[in-house]
Amino acid sequence: MVRFDHRDAGTSEAAWRASGFLDRLPPLVVSAATPHLVVLAAHPDDEALGAAGLLVRSSRRGTPVTVVVATDGEGSHPGSPTHSPADLAARRRLELVEAVACLAPDADVRFLGLPDGGLREHRAALHQELSKVLVSVGPSDRAPTVAPPGRLLLCAPWRGDGHRDHRIAGEVAAAVAAEQDAQLVQYPIWWWHWASPDDVSDQVTMRRLTLTPDERAAKSRAVSAYRSQVSPLSPDPRDAAVVGPEMLLRAEREVEVFVADEPRGAAPVQAAARTTAETLPVAFFDDFYRGRSDPWGFETRWYERRKRDLTLAALPRPRFRAGVEIGCSTGVLTASLAARCDRMTGVDLAQAPLDAARRRLGQAVELLRLEVPREWPPGRFDLVVLSEVGYYFSATDLETVIDRALESMSDDGVLVACHWRHPVAGYPLGGDEVHAALAARPGLARLARHLEQDFVLDVLVRPPAVSVATAEGLA
Repeated sequence: MVRFDHRDAGTSEAAWRASGFLDRLPPLVVSAATPHLVVLAAHPDDEALGAAGLLVRSSRRGTPVTVVVATDGEGSHPGSPTHSPADLAARRRLELVEAVACLAPDADVRFLGLPDGGLREHRAALHQELSKVLVSVGPSDRAPTVAPPGRLLLCAPWRGDGHRDHRIAGEVAAAVAAEQDAQLVQYPIWWWHWASPDDVSDQVTMRRLTLTPDERAAKSRAVSAYRSQVSPLSPDPRDAAVVGPEMLLRAEREVEVFVADEPRGAAPVQAAARTTAETLPVAFFDDFYRGRSDPWGFETRWYERRKRDLTLAALPRPRFRAGVEIGCSTGVLTASLAARCDRMTGVDLAQAPLDAARRRLGQAVELLRLEVPREWPPGRFDLVVLSEVGYYFSATDLETVIDRALESMSDDGVLVACHWRHPVAGYPLGGDEVHAALAARPGLARLARHLEQDFVLDVLVRPPAVSVATAEGLA
């Protein structure tokens, strides 16, 4: 067990930033289809310091949120001359309610009232109560939906954090998540204080969640709500602030860091177990198309024709100046898009589907063989289409694809994404993960969504999203 003193200087935030450690972490992609988020805090303020951005993002997406607080944090100032443990417990409960209101106003908060510093001795009680919470918010309580149920996301202190209560909370959360087939991520808090960038084990899978300015501002307000922790209770040294200047600097980061467990071959968050998978190479597609003129059934399947018609119907304007389709394949959808665009460009990685597209489209569409995202078609587009292509990229390359799409998209541009939702062995990502990454971008606002069991279709624009009826003066 690690021993540390919060009063020591510890590893500075400047040292963490200078190391480049945070920049090297792959992204955490949290599915927008997550049915419920449960955040476990060992003490009031853990949730704000470690997972505030995740709470804000989930709440604003409409994901139901429950915050479970194991202890009241009455042991934060042992020997305080001004506050008894009961006083501190009452004060910290009020601070937590105020902080959570800054992050997820509709969250359900549950206080367990277990002894601060005593979770090891009350492990069984914590396990029982946390299990009850997950059961109470589990699938049986959700309204019926045509989409397959997702997996509840449990977020807890990291069991490698070095604080005894955090370790027990993390161990119990891991056990409960495994029992109830919940997704699990854990957040470090004190690890940043006593560890260094060289202490990261190859066995630990860390991911970063990049926060928007609004998410960072909400986190700042939540942390500030814990006045008993960030400011002295009195001039007496025994009442000194527990959350020191370096921890406050860490709370101001542009990212939050989570440890992603990978139990029994299942990803704790849909992308987490697969974010190390590389973008599929051209050889994959060359092999796939070899000897096949229509491997996806674009021309023959009613499923594909219906999905194509829905995609076209979702376009918010009758005409576009310039459109681009990334991953145009044999050009079936491209042909329909070209009928709505003054100029249309199709891009693919493999030569065989481009040859088929050229036979179909002739000179009506510019067709380019490019290695996206390293390469990107020149020009500005007011229609960017990512149809059944995003899950071929690694999580890191997908983020770059989104970057490049936004860079090439005009101010009035429209980004249309449509993807298969069922898992496919060998693909780096799933369709829901692709759309979660798009939804997480502050530079995109969802104008329309079609969701069903087989695929998801999103129409995204630059904020604010103005409906078609409003744009035409009907609403």
